[in-house]
Amino acid sequence: MEENLIKYANITREELARISPLTLAYLGDAVYESFIREYLIRKNIFLKINDLHKQAIKYVNAKAQSKAIKGIEGILTDEETNVFKRGRNHKKNTSAKNASVVDYRHSTGFEALIGFLYLNDEDERLDYIIEKSIEIIESE
Repeated sequence: MEENLIKYANITREELARISPLTLAYLGDAVYESFIREYLIRKNIFLKINDLHKQAIKYVNAKAQSKAIKGIEGILTDEETNVFKRGRNHKKNTSAKNASVVDYRHSTGFEALIGFLYLNDEDERLDYIIEKSIEIIESE
């Protein structure tokens, strides 16, 4: 049996650089929300699902993600900054529903960064970035 059925074909750096920032953000949104859900379950193991969802919303929204990326910009590598900026600046056909345009763009860049780190198998860096983001969001 194959060793790792979940991970499909490896993506080269060149292929990763050509992936649309919105595709990275699409994946990053799911990865980030999964991390947040696990974090909240481990932190509050006896909360009901509805209460967990209410807690998750505090982390998984454009305003919170915008705050997070602004707080971690100083620790990003040049490559990570470029991925964030590609996501932030990419023209989208959708608009923010409950957020300012600036927060929405920053959150898209944040999600693109998360998707990039995930696809690049940078698990330690991904964990670190998300942990720092949680600290920043919780510092209100």
